[in-house]
Amino acid sequence: MELTLQSQHEYDKLRSGEMTPAMAAEYLRDGKIRTRGFAETLRQLCPEGNLQARITAALQEDEPEANPESVARRVRNWLSGQNQPVNREDIFRIAFALGLGEGDASLLLGLCTGYSIHYRDGRDVVYAWFLRVGRSYTQARDFFATLPPVPRPDSPPEVVSSQLTHELQNLFLRAQTQEDLRECYIASLDKLGALHMRAYFYFEKYLDQLVRPAPAWGGLREPDYSMEAIMRQYFSLHMPSGRNRQGYSVAQKLIKQNWPNATALKNIRQHKEDVTRKLLLLLYVVTENVVDGEYHEIDEEYVSTQERLEDHWWTLNAILNDCGMPALDLRNSFDWLVVYAITAEDEAMSERMEQVIDELFSDVR
Repeated sequence: MELTLQSQHEYDKLRSGEMTPAMAAEYLRDGKIRTRGFAETLRQLCPEGNLQARITAALQEDEPEANPESVARRVRNWLSGQNQPVNREDIFRIAFALGLGEGDASLLLGLCTGYSIHYRDGRDVVYAWFLRVGRSYTQARDFFATLPPVPRPDSPPEVVSSQLTHELQNLFLRAQTQEDLRECYIASLDKLGALHMRAYFYFEKYLDQLVRPAPAWGGLREPDYSMEAIMRQYFSLHMPSGRNRQGYSVAQKLIKQNWPNATALKNIRQHKEDVTRKLLLLLYVVTENVVDGEYHEIDEEYVSTQERLEDHWWTLNAILNDCGMPALDLRNSFDWLVVYAITAEDEAMSERMEQVIDELFSDVR
């Protein structure tokens, strides 16, 4: 397991099992985690040059109709850590403007949107090729505009294996010219799709456990739960409702941001929206990854907190990697909270997370 020194420090702290939920909430509230943000990551990738000027000039060139002051302010806010870009097109523009490689662009996309470059998304795969060969954003955008659209199926597509994504990635890696790229794209139209189907596989597997709860021993089967009932019973976790974040700390904002609701669950279930990384992590916590009736030694009482954490750490990262999502990052407040929750011993993971959230937001209710 490769971690930076600071992440290793956080991992060791969590592995010790010495923090109570109240202590964990205080640790998060006081901002003792040095969060890894867009601005810091970008400066590590591009330690030299005036990033503000380069990014602003690139965005103004691509958006000549936009207000220059508004563009400059948006970039300034990104680089000062006030917020970060969440639009994938903006992140690709930044990557092209700074001459980043395909791997670094994928890193930024994962950090800001929860998904790295998706090799089954037509736009992503074309932009990745132009980054790889050192072309410009304008060239990539104009070339993509000449390609036929990906057909939209009449019904939700079947769940595909992650192997298909790797096969397509390897296919496009072999493209040497723009004509090669065009031929690969057209030949792969029936395999391309904007949604991340591997994440749906896990979403549906976990959600099925919540929609159709197992009956108590000898009891009658309960009726299937609605998305509203699932939201109330499993995902509320004492998280404050409403969008007002006035007076919130950085950690509170990051943890509450994009918290799922019943509408989002319905849209995702109907394949109208993508599965978010935060939702996938929450599903793992509330189900404790118990989705089959098989025996798992990790559930035995003699297994130590350290061993249990390591097992969940590897399992979760394998799932995230399979879905094209960034691995757990202990310099991310929400990821830290998830890892704290999976160290639970005498209570459910979701109960432990709920206790921390209750304490963490006690000052803003």
